[in-house]
Parts: sequence; C-alpha cells; structure tokens
Amino acid sequence: MNFIELNGIKLSRLIFGTGDLRKLNGTELLDQFVHAGGTTIDTAHQYNTAERILGTWIKENGHRDKLVIMTKGAHHDDGRPGPRVDAPSIRKDLFESLERLNTDYVDLYALHRDEPGVPVGPVMEELNLHLAEGRIKAIGASNWTYKRIQEANDYASSHGLTGFTFSSVNLALAAAKEPRWAGCVSADEETAAWHTRNQMPLLAWSAQAGGFFSGRFSPEDHSNADMVRVYYNEANWERYARAAKLAEAKGVSAMQIALGFVLNRSFPTCAVIGPRQHQELEESLQAMELALTEGELAWLNLEQEALAG
Repeated sequence: MNFIELNGIKLSRLIFGTGDLRKLNGTELLDQFVHAGGTTIDTAHQYNTAERILGTWIKENGHRDKLVIMTKGAHHDDGRPGPRVDAPSIRKDLFESLERLNTDYVDLYALHRDEPGVPVGPVMEELNLHLAEGRIKAIGASNWTYKRIQEANDYASSHGLTGFTFSSVNLALAAAKEPRWAGCVSADEETAAWHTRNQMPLLAWSAQAGGFFSGRFSPEDHSNADMVRVYYNEANWERYARAAKLAEAKGVSAMQIALGFVLNRSFPTCAVIGPRQHQELEESLQAMELALTEGELAWLNLEQEALAG
C-alpha cells in the first residue's frame, strides 16, 4: 500500500468508499482492504446506513486506531430542507456521525457540498471549534471549487484559524459532461493547476468514473441512463480507446490505466474506489504500482495526438 501524509496523518492512497456499502455482501471487502494495508475509509452523514455498518464493523474488529476515517456533513439534501452549510447543521451532522461510527473523533472531516452565497467566516469558525476540541483532526471541502477553498483559507489565515488542508472533488480520466449529482464539482485544468501550485492533496471521488473503463459499456449500449448522461461523448470514448491501447502495451487493464491517471499527478492525490468484487479491489491495489509519464498522461487526456516512444 502507498501513502501520502496530510497534517501528520498517514493516508492510504486508495480510499475505500462506503456510499454503496449497504449493497455489498457484508464487510468482506473492507476486511480485504485492511488486510492489504489500506487505512483510509470515506463515508458521510448522508450515507446513514453505511455509517452504521461501518461503526459496527469498527467496534467488532477493534480497528479504530488503525484507520483513517473521513466523513462528510452539511449536505444540502440531508435533514431539514434548504441551505445547510451553517454552524447548526455542521454540529448536528458531526455529532450524529460520531455516534453512528462508534468513535469520539474523525481523522478527516469535509463539508459535503457548498452553498456559494454563504459567507465562509462562520463556517471556518465552527470547524475550528471542533478541531480545538479534538473531534476532528483535519478539515477539508468536498465539492467546493478551488476559488471558494482559497476564499475560506484566506479568511482562516487572516483570523488565526486553521484552513482546509484537503479537497475532495471528482477527478477521473473520463471527464464528466455534467455533474453526476446536484452540487458536485469536477476538477478542470484550472483546478489541477491550483493544486499543483499549492500542493494541496486532492482525494478524488469516482476516480474510476463509475466503471466507464471496465468494458461493461459501449457507445451503442444506452441501458445505463446516468452513465450516458455523464460520460458518453466522443472525447471520452477516445480516452477509453487510448487507455485500452496503453493497457495492452503495459500488460494491465484499462481500468488500471484510468486509476493510474488519477494517482500519477503533479500534486498529491488519493483515489476513492468502490469495488463490489474481490478481484476489482485486487486490480485497484495493483494499479498503485503503475507509473505513467507526463507524456502518457497528456496523451490519455487528449492533450497531444501522438504517444512519444
């Protein structure tokens, strides 16, 4: 297992996503992930059932000290209607998540969505309160633009507070045509350049683009409306073709090439994965060792026509 460090916290570069945990057959894949050296698990207050399953698994196995738990809160569609990026919602969601997870702290806490019109000051004040009281070890933003993160961190810096130390947005070889879910943010070229300048870790959700590179989809198959809506276009099918070609040359799968695209960046990255089978998890573990050059990354992303060498 490979790792990055964030605020003194050691994160496995593969992060086990629990959004679909309730659909899996028990927690066998979590056991496999930990056995392989994985430490970091992503969940959210909105994933109510998943948090409870995870909390029971942690308690039964005594894994808490070995794990890095990231949960998220203040989603705009979780609990009371309307904007929820505010101190009362953050506090409510955090305490409920801690209870479900059978722990008195989370390593990473992220705001699940943004409300762009909400002032950042009260939000950062509230998050810093929980940092000071030990309920959170590091704070970040999920589905915030880099400009809003910078705004929040500028406020924190000018008021003697701790700012966001990580971002979690969508980053994948297949570029999303539109948000997969309401309020989601995908990393564009400007976002990647900002992360490179600041070296802020990006914890990429849907790093494998919902399985777009698995071979289960084709331009003629429109049976999955969400995949068609988000990923089906000429550019992404060309990315798929290039990933398959490079995979054949390297003796790996197109899915592993796609995951390598996320993990081989000019800034620190981790990839949130959602395996549903043991073999899918094993392939993701193997992909961590895959090295891709800048030229290969640019070619895969259609930034150049020829693959050098």
